[in-house]
Amino acid sequence: MPILEQVQSDTREAMKAGERDRVAALRMIADALQKEMKAGGDDEVAVLRRERKRRLEAAEAFRNGGDEDRAAAEEAEAREIERYLPAELSDDELAALVDEAIAESGATEPAEMGKAMAAVMPRVAGRADGKRVSALVRERLAGG
Repeated sequence: MPILEQVQSDTREAMKAGERDRVAALRMIADALQKEMKAGGDDEVAVLRRERKRRLEAAEAFRNGGDEDRAAAEEAEAREIERYLPAELSDDELAALVDEAIAESGATEPAEMGKAMAAVMPRVAGRADGKRVSALVRERLAGG
């Protein structure tokens, strides 16, 4: 079942259960997914990662501004989004993918990081944050 359909189903269940905050979060997720589809995109996982990142950044900004309630609300939305994301790769699984991609790409130094990243990101397929992947690629190319 596509993620959008699952979100819509969960929204109906949350409405029946009277979970107002969850309904609002689910509607936000569905809206983001629908906008992406209308724009011609079909990568639901990328949309969810982007929306999750936005919520976490907003939570940090609210917390820095002293608004703990709004920060907690943003974090709750981020947790709701996480329910629809694929399981994250373990450190060992990610390291194996990175090592394979580096070997196949022929990258040997940090200056060739783009070549290595282009080889590894399709393999990761949304199961690890790009910052986490690039940090590991950088470490491996630097001889770590």
